[in-house]
Formats: sequence, structure tokens, C-alpha cells
Amino acid sequence: MFSYKGGYQTTNGGLVNTGSEPLDVSLLRGILKEREFEGAPRPVIVGAQRELFTPATGATSHMAVIIKRSKRYKEAATKAVLTPVTIDAAIDAVKAFPPTKFDQSVELIFNLGIDAKQADQMIRGSLSLPHGVGKTKRVVAFCGENLVPVALAAGALRAGGQELVAAIEKENFTDFDVAIASPDMMRFVGRLGKVLGPKGLMPSPKAGTVTPNIADAVKEYAAGKVEFRNDSGGNVHCVVGKVSFENQKLEDNINAMVAQVRKMKPSTSKGTYLKKIVIKGTMTPAVQLNIQ
Repeated sequence: MFSYKGGYQTTNGGLVNTGSEPLDVSLLRGILKEREFEGAPRPVIVGAQRELFTPATGATSHMAVIIKRSKRYKEAATKAVLTPVTIDAAIDAVKAFPPTKFDQSVELIFNLGIDAKQADQMIRGSLSLPHGVGKTKRVVAFCGENLVPVALAAGALRAGGQELVAAIEKENFTDFDVAIASPDMMRFVGRLGKVLGPKGLMPSPKAGTVTPNIADAVKEYAAGKVEFRNDSGGNVHCVVGKVSFENQKLEDNINAMVAQVRKMKPSTSKGTYLKKIVIKGTMTPAVQLNIQ
């Protein structure tokens, strides 16, 4: 246990205000810097002015877990649906939450019964949803000179071969959402692994971004084709539309994505595959779907 002026003590990685005075933010910052300088774990703030949550899987003691909910979110939480419901009822529930100043995306989240550490159980793919996702994407295409005009006409932001690879290396240009490549270009695009890899922009055959059909791929991704993959916890996150979409369009998109993920079940996966599926707006609580 460490004691600090102002009535603060640290116990088991937590920082507790034991004094009668309100939380002194400037003093608190000094304590955090001092603890980090000493090489000690960064404490978690505990007190009536903050809500304490258990760290997620993979979090370390050096990570501060400080979550402050807005009044709008707290109001939405009072309308939370606590039991699994049908897709149409879940869509109605999401739309009933307090609105925001922008058109929120509707997210579909799967919790899958897979071992994310096993390469043969990885879930990764792409899908053109029946009604799109309500936004376009910026696409670059790595292709031969003969396909550059075709790719640009299909909606590519930039297109080219080795000169585009060299330009990205020189400029560190990553201001795009999807990179498409023809198979013969991958030997050159591989040099961009350190630039594109960390941002999730590296073309991949599994995602359908390495293909000889450059024009079709550019059109699909520019129109909002969804790319998805599981995270280390076996979860898959994807956008299926906007809150402003008609209910039937959202339902069609959700059904298409559920069917796609269902048919991708690895043969080595044991037990329940679709363990839990929820939908939510960008800034709303989640609503669980009653899907087996």
C-alpha cells in the first residue's frame, strides 16, 4: 500500500480517495506520473465519481480502466432488453434508444465457439450485403497498366503497379479503406507488409481482395462490401447498415450475414458454434438475438 498527500492510497492496484475532499484531478495526475516513473503498475481509479469495470481478457495491470457513461447512454440503459428477441424486435429496440446527432451504424456481433488460437478455426471473409451498409469505401487497386483505366472507372481512388507500391512506400500513403490486388502483383505488394499489415489493409485471398477480377472487386468494395474476421476472443464484429435504414433492409442484411458466418463453421470446432449474437447502434446498448 502507498499513501499520498490529499488522502489517497493505493491498494491492490486501485487508487482510493480516503479523504473528505472531492477528487483533485491535478493531484491525481501527479500520482499517476510518479507511479509510472517508479515502474509500478498504473492504478485504476476507484470512487463515486467513476464507474469501475473488470478489465477485459488480455488487459494488464498497467492499463487504467476508467469508463464514464454519458447521460444519454444511461437513459438508454434503462430501456435495455435483457432477454433474447427476434430480429425485427431487436431492430425496433435499437431504434427506440435515445437518438444521436448522427446516423449511427448498426453493428452485428457474434460470439463464436471457436479456438481463435488455431489457424484452421479462423473465421475471415467478405460479403456484399443485399442493401449495402450506407457508406462507400475508398479503394486502391494494385494491377497491371492495362487494368488501371478499368479500375479507376470502377471507382478506385488510385490504381497502378510497381509505381503505386513505390509511392506508398515513399509517402506512407494509407488514406484508404480497402486494397485490391491482382495475383501477379502480390510479389511486389508484399513489400508493403510493414505499412499495410498493422492497419489491416493488406490484400488477402481469404478476404477476396486478391483476385484477377479487379473491376468487379473494386465495384463491390467501393459500394460497401463488408470484410470481417474473428478477434482473439472468438468474436466477429461487422456493420450491417444504418439506424435510418428501413427495418426490412436491416433484417435482410442481418440474415445474410448470419447465414454467411453459419456456413463458415470450421470442421474442427466443437460444441455450440453460434454462442451469442447481438446487434447494437454505435452508441447504444446491445440487444441479443434469439437465433439458434
